[in-house]
Amino acid sequence: MELAVQVVQVIVALGIFNVWLLRFNKGTEWRGGDAVTMKEEFDVYGLPVGSVYVIGALKLLCAAGLIVGIWLPQFVRPAAVGLAVLMLGAVSMHIKISDPVKKSLPAFTMLVLSVLIAVF
Repeated sequence: MELAVQVVQVIVALGIFNVWLLRFNKGTEWRGGDAVTMKEEFDVYGLPVGSVYVIGALKLLCAAGLIVGIWLPQFVRPAAVGLAVLMLGAVSMHIKISDPVKKSLPAFTMLVLSVLIAVF
């Protein structure tokens, strides 16, 4: 079971790194509203410009905590809980702007996986 949880930790962390480092300024079908970049997405949600950096830093920090947690397990639960809270916020933003359910699936999946990591 421990190995399975660690594999999920890596999958979640790599997903966060992908979105926030590689795809930050690239369009995807998952962005809220008609946004192309991450900054545009936060604008669509009605969030202040600076929040993109705060949320991004927190998500990257949590993702790093999941990776570090492979060797230092005390980092896993706080990182997973933090990420779950942030993903709950992401799902809420999609709901706020009445996005189709499909657009919130990645955030919802990360939320569920983060909760599973925190529990196990």
